Amino acid sequence: MAVETVLPQETRRFPTPDALLAEVGNTLGSSDWHQIDQGMIDGFAALSGDHQWIHQVGPRADQGPYAGPIAHGFLTLSLLIPMIEEVFQVDGMDLTLNKGLDRLRFTSPVPVGAQVRATVRLTSVKPRPLGYSEVTVHVTVEIKGHTRPAFTADSVILYRTSSVTGS
Repeated sequence: MAVETVLPQETRRFPTPDALLAEVGNTLGSSDWHQIDQGMIDGFAALSGDHQWIHQVGPRADQGPYAGPIAHGFLTLSLLIPMIEEVFQVDGMDLTLNKGLDRLRFTSPVPVGAQVRATVRLTSVKPRPLGYSEVTVHVTVEIKGHTRPAFTADSVILYRTSSVTGS
């Protein structure tokens, strides 16, 4: 059996949101793989207050539906922005905001020790008032060695150019 060797992708850089227009409909790339360990899960539980047994080491999780602890869906979701930024960045921005998510679906649990990465496809770029551009990307967060992704979502990001002042 051949071992898959994937070299890390260099972050794609765009000078402005308008420069993204030529890429609408295209896959921009994939992030590096990110390991999910029990320390991350425990830290997220402490921050979020979500201490459900499926996320905790012990016999209950081991005998549960996932045969061991799994990451919180929102923990893997919290990695989305850094993973997107590994794939592409828009330079010269004064402000970048997360507008929200559309069509978020958690489709597969992420077991402790798994690695996840995001594949990003650009779906739209729209001008907005006050110097903003609204960029929507469809993201699939896959789990290494699994056929189903951890989740899919449409992430909506607002970029404001640095040339706009006084807003």
